[in-house]
Amino acid sequence: MITSLELQLDLDNADNPDTQRQLAARQLEITPERVSGIRIRKRSLDARHAPVRVRLQAEIYYDEPMPEFEPPHADYRPVNGDRRVLIVGAGPAGLFAALRLIELGIKPVVLERGKDVRARRRDLAAIQRFGIVNNDSNYCFGEGGAGTYSDGKLYTRSTKRGSVEAVLRTLVAHGAKEDILIDAHPHIGSNRLPKVVAAIRESILQAGGEIHFETRVTDFVIDARRHMRGVITADAKEFTGECVVLATGHSARDIFRLLDRRGVLIEPKAFAMGLRIEHPQPLIDRIQYHTAARDERLPAASYRLACTIRERGVFSFCMCPGGFIVPSATEGDEVVVNGMSLSRRDSPFANSGMVVSVEPEDLAPWAEHGPLAGMYYQKSLEVMASQAGGGMQRAPAQRMTEFIKGGAPTSLPASSYKPGLTPAPLHRLLPPALALRLQDGLKNFGRSMRGYLTEDAVVVGVETRTSSPVRIPRDAATLEHPTVAALYPCGEGGGFAGGIVSAALDGIRVAEACVAQRVGR
Repeated sequence: MITSLELQLDLDNADNPDTQRQLAARQLEITPERVSGIRIRKRSLDARHAPVRVRLQAEIYYDEPMPEFEPPHADYRPVNGDRRVLIVGAGPAGLFAALRLIELGIKPVVLERGKDVRARRRDLAAIQRFGIVNNDSNYCFGEGGAGTYSDGKLYTRSTKRGSVEAVLRTLVAHGAKEDILIDAHPHIGSNRLPKVVAAIRESILQAGGEIHFETRVTDFVIDARRHMRGVITADAKEFTGECVVLATGHSARDIFRLLDRRGVLIEPKAFAMGLRIEHPQPLIDRIQYHTAARDERLPAASYRLACTIRERGVFSFCMCPGGFIVPSATEGDEVVVNGMSLSRRDSPFANSGMVVSVEPEDLAPWAEHGPLAGMYYQKSLEVMASQAGGGMQRAPAQRMTEFIKGGAPTSLPASSYKPGLTPAPLHRLLPPALALRLQDGLKNFGRSMRGYLTEDAVVVGVETRTSSPVRIPRDAATLEHPTVAALYPCGEGGGFAGGIVSAALDGIRVAEACVAQRVGR
């Protein structure tokens, strides 16, 4: 027989099969000998009180053998070139759309403005060491998209969009650790994710798909009937397909401008902006684990904070325990910060975005830009941050306590941000709509998380690329653009996802939709 149970164990016994079997037998009121096997389905920590407990959602097999676990594997049948779909962007939405098209017998042709993961590393090093931004190859653009070198967190609430497990199994089949299948907050790490992305590329190529790197789309091929036939790239090449999946990510501003210029309907959408805050990781560990020092068997502690200040959400975003703050600008005249962690999450710092929601009605000063108003609001803050930082990707920063009190910036604590920090009065440089809400929000979080407010924490500007400020609309049923036929907006850039897994799920859905609506006819 098979039944599901929750097993709660202390750290000493969490990984002990005998203890797990005895606890399961006790809960089932049977002898341990009748338990033939236990398969863990979900693993999480309960750190609400000391000592920390491990919670295991498990399938218990008894009075019958437990079947062998079949690890995921990558096996894609070759496709021919009779039917092809163009995919603009090789982030998670684009790559998973390509894999799904192959499963459906359709050839994907992926166009990526950036470089492959290996070549991309040199451009990231140039940003970190010399403050040099390559507009097409950076932390946002390149194979794997923004998530490849920005932590690799896989947690999502988008469970109604498709099978999260199927996405995770695909990642495991391409080299990710099997732990992501059971961890409550799965994470690959920016050191391991590039190998997974490269393996996905090989699956696409081996099955007959195409991937063209350093191929930036500069125009669309739209016929007189408003049907998208293909795209034109910066080197004047034309690519055609039966439909176009637009999966460019949230920072492809040239694509947003192109859509607007070509009269393709786009809309402003809500997004969020603010700062990135960094604490010593041992401080966060002490707060969250209620102990003087973190047990070495526990991961670096994380947190999630949210409140409402004057009708706008103030919340933590992309929290990176044991991580680093990284420069995520896509043009040389701006400073943008983001966070990432390696798989071991062993940096002495914990960082998180701390942002305020921005609604379309907040964009009046940029109304002349129409649906691109939010994009220009983002850009204005990024240019300000670059000027306040002093160039070379140095970022303006201020101690957390000085930011809250509105005091003049003095010295700064140590930080993981390699280009360097410049003391700056961020409480005055940010628009009041953001600064005042952030100040009140941080005070609120200090009351709910004792010890969070400290002069050892630093706020760094600016965190602006939380999501796309533009939505490329699509029909709810067909997922096709409402005014341009054969155009399928997809992923974060379209405004339909917010992370690696949700973007991958959206890529799968869009691939299925374009085959059903266009390619399969």
